[in-house]
Amino acid sequence: MHIQSIPMWTGTSDNYAYLLVDDKSKDAVIIDPANPEEVAPVLKEAIQGGKINLTAIRSALGTPNLPIIGGKNCQSVTQTPANGEGFKLGSLAVKGLYTPCHTQDSICWFVQDGDDKAVFTGDTLFHGGCGRFFEGTAEEMHTALNRTLASLPDDTKVYPGHEYTKSNVKFGLSVLQNEAVKKLQAFAENNKETQGKFTIGDEKLHNVFMRVEDPEVQKATGKTDPVEVMAQLRTMKNNFKPPVESKI
Repeated sequence: MHIQSIPMWTGTSDNYAYLLVDDKSKDAVIIDPANPEEVAPVLKEAIQGGKINLTAIRSALGTPNLPIIGGKNCQSVTQTPANGEGFKLGSLAVKGLYTPCHTQDSICWFVQDGDDKAVFTGDTLFHGGCGRFFEGTAEEMHTALNRTLASLPDDTKVYPGHEYTKSNVKFGLSVLQNEAVKKLQAFAENNKETQGKFTIGDEKLHNVFMRVEDPEVQKATGKTDPVEVMAQLRTMKNNFKPPVESKI
């Protein structure tokens, strides 16, 4: 499989869309094309160049005659797979994993091609962070991160919906100063884009929201129950102000 990142609204909300292509058939799906004006030229070039056969859209793009696969509340959605089910993309099987919290109809998409594995996590899991609990609870996010996504193979590459790594790691370091978090910080400082560079196994080491049973994280939050730790972490992150960097 081939995955092409398409940055959108760079410098503001820093979104990513992803073009997922089955190498064998050239069948392709576009994932989270939130800003059609930035996505459409990339698709047009790939289609006209014979590189892809666009078969489906994972969110609305305004392209006629193609299925729009997503959560039940997605704009113009035509197909909503049951939890754990999905769709075929050429020789690839794409599986939808329900992860309600940021929105109640949130779905993450897991795909495997031989030894290569990837998961598209939208607004649920970011490198070093997670989405706000707009429509859900700490218990739901704990389930989404530490049961549903954590059950995927550790070598599954993570493709989040936003480039938030640099800000996430600043908060992470205020909670936990292990080597994995410091390594993530160094990478974020030296790379503008971090999507797909870390795995589920990495997130278990450097993402404080996936370390709710870590004694250091529990100490920082003053809680021990995993759901209460998750809730406190989110409150702390919402109110976090990074230290002012010295210019001396």
